[in-house]
Amino acid sequence: MNVLRQVGVYVRNRFAGTLQVTDEEYRFEYDSIYLNSPNAQAVSLTLPLRNEPYTSHVLFPFFDGLIPEGWLLNVVSRNRKISQKDRFGLLMVACHDCIGCVSLREVSG
Repeated sequence: MNVLRQVGVYVRNRFAGTLQVTDEEYRFEYDSIYLNSPNAQAVSLTLPLRNEPYTSHVLFPFFDGLIPEGWLLNVVSRNRKISQKDRFGLLMVACHDCIGCVSLREVSG
């Protein structure tokens, strides 16, 4: 399994885990340090805290729901030259400062 792209997922500015797209699937995994912290919160109700990674053949609905819609989606897509079909690419560029407690940041390496 080759990781093609990935982003760090933050809850209230604390690193909570990593979202990846591989050559086979999407994968979200909570960070072990985050899981062991006493005030760890789930990213969403559909992704409760657990040690095992979540996998899916489509982008998880929670993360897809963070992507802008309507005219703002058109602006992001046009200005960043990202196809509206590239949901992960849109997520990476448009969700650094989302409404709510979850944000995404690039992962180095």
